[in-house]
Parts: sequence; structure tokens; C-alpha cells
Amino acid sequence: MVDDTLVISKLKEKAQRVFTLIKNGSPPYLEIPVRTLSNTIWDEKAKMLRLGDRKATRKFFDVGEARRFMQTLLVMSVIAQARREGDYPTIRDIYYTAKHTITYQDHEGKTQRENTFDEQSESDEVIEDIEVMTGLFREEMGVMFDAKGRIVGNMLVKSKEHTIDLSKLGVGAYAIPPNVNDIEIVKVEADYVLVVEKGAIFERLNNEEFWKKNNCILVTGKGQPDRGTRRMIRRLWEEFGLPVYILTDADPYGFYIYSVYKYGSISLSYESERLAVPEAKFLGVTISDIYTYRIPKRYIIKATERDLKRAQELMNYKWFQADIWKKELQLFLERQEKVEIEAFSGFGLKFLTETYIPEKIRKKKYIA
Repeated sequence: MVDDTLVISKLKEKAQRVFTLIKNGSPPYLEIPVRTLSNTIWDEKAKMLRLGDRKATRKFFDVGEARRFMQTLLVMSVIAQARREGDYPTIRDIYYTAKHTITYQDHEGKTQRENTFDEQSESDEVIEDIEVMTGLFREEMGVMFDAKGRIVGNMLVKSKEHTIDLSKLGVGAYAIPPNVNDIEIVKVEADYVLVVEKGAIFERLNNEEFWKKNNCILVTGKGQPDRGTRRMIRRLWEEFGLPVYILTDADPYGFYIYSVYKYGSISLSYESERLAVPEAKFLGVTISDIYTYRIPKRYIIKATERDLKRAQELMNYKWFQADIWKKELQLFLERQEKVEIEAFSGFGLKFLTETYIPEKIRKKKYIA
């Protein structure tokens, strides 16, 4: 974690700039990098998403931006106070600490009441604004969040004074912490990392000790992964040179989850350098697998309009322009069918672990 003095200094620097503008009689404002698709750059050489240079000016004397301007300074003050006190608030704590009601008189002299925040999603977005504005990640600012990733395998980690053997957790698994940089990865003995989209499939593979039989590290982010999970996988790839394979459902949402692990996400493109794994490979399930493996029709699901719309969006993303992805997405749009990982149960409960996964890795039938 970054030194508290540096965190406070960077936050104070932004606040001081606003104070100086007010002192000089100038309209106060904040400049914040834009975190949208239009300001997300596809770095073809590095094979990852990056944040562009475009910035938005958040002005106090603007009816449409005054509230967000206030919220930004308010959350900055809460984080700075926490660092001064050596506290580590969760994103939920920040929301409740910053939330209160402001009473004021309107231009007609009537008393009005307005909340600083109505929903936690507002404060969560402000925290991300502060990250890109200061160049500090929330973990570095001591802001904790609800981590959901789990990991198991032949691996030793050290957290504080405790060494934990991830191969001796019974039917359980190690809960990946919010700030993975706070733990030391002491030893890893594995041939690759298998990342499973769904928590239920992870539990099944763990219960069957797939990781032990195939000498791999088994990880799940339980759907759209949190930053802790992505950071852990990045470290295993970067520090130990382990190949990374991603297993998701055969639908546009599973495909996008894979791309988040590999290239980074649109909203967090400023973190791609520490979270993305450009060499990660898509193990499956592909749309082609539905027909190659002749998955029983009772397991095939009709695509929704939402699925079709999402597929069209992926086809427009620059990082989905490889011929193989164009083929898969076009096939999905034509057939309008999808399957979940569980569909392979139609061939027997062991087919996924004893045939599909090992065969795809051995024969290199993945999308690189």
C-alpha cells in the first residue's frame, strides 16, 4: 500500500487547487479523465485496453455538475480523514459516512432538503473518478471492497504472519483478499491457471480435486470478476509465468468476461497494466462447441434480445476483430442459441473434467 502521507498529499493537492480558484475569484472546477468507451483506447501492440487523454471539466457553477462536484470533494475528504486516522473503510462505509441531508433556502425562500448521495452506486463511481484523477488505486488509498474471488491449488501464500497452504483446505478454497499486493506468494507448483466463470462449476471442480489431478491453480471470480481476482491471476502469470485459460458459458456475456481477464475492462481501463493478462487463452465454451460436440438439444437455450444486442456490441469492439471471434459471434447471431458450461453434463458428470478441459488444453483447441 502507498504511504499514507503520499495519499493525503495527492488528495490535498486537488483540494488545494479548488481552494486557490475560489480565493482568486475564479469558478471552481475539477478535471477528471473520462471513463467511457469513447475514451478507451485499444492498444494493439500491448494487447490491452488503456484510458485515453480526454478529460471532463466538473464545474461547481453548473446546475448539471454541481452535485457531482460536491460529492467528489466530500468523498476525497472522507478518504483523507481515514488515512489520517489509519482506518480502512469499505466502499459501503464511505457511502454511509458521506451520506447526509443538506438543508437550504431556495430562491423563493422555501426550505429544501437534499441528500448528498441517494445510492451507493453514486459514491462508487466517485471513488473511481478520484482514482483516475489522482493516479492512486483505491487499494492504495486504503479503501476496501467486497472481494468474491476464490482460489485453490498447490500454492503457499503469506498473509501478515500466517503462511497458508492452498492445497490443504479440504473442500474449501482460499478467499482472495481485496488487496492482493498485501500478500506474499511464497511458492507455486502448477502447470497452468484455470479460471472458471461460475462459482458453482468451481465448487464442482474443486470437490473433484481437478486442480490436484491436473496440477493447476483453480480460480473463480464468480461471474464478472472483482479487481482482487484479476490482480491475483495477473501476478500468477507475470511472476510465475503460468499459462492462463478461461472457461465461461457460450454466450456474449461469458465472452466479455473472458475479455476483461485478458484485455481489461472499459470502466477500469486505467488499471489494465496491473490487472490484464494479454496472453490468457479462451478455453471455451464456444458457440461452435454446441455443434462440434453435439450438445443435446435439451441443454441448448434460446438467445434473448439482450443477448443478441450484446453480441452486436462485441462485434464492434476492436479487441473482438480476430477472425475466430467474428466467426463465433456471427454463428451466435445466426443460430440464436447459447449453452452454459453445465451442458456437458449431458455426456456424463465427468465429461467436463476428464475429457473436455484436458483435451482442449492438450490439443490446443483454445482461442489464443
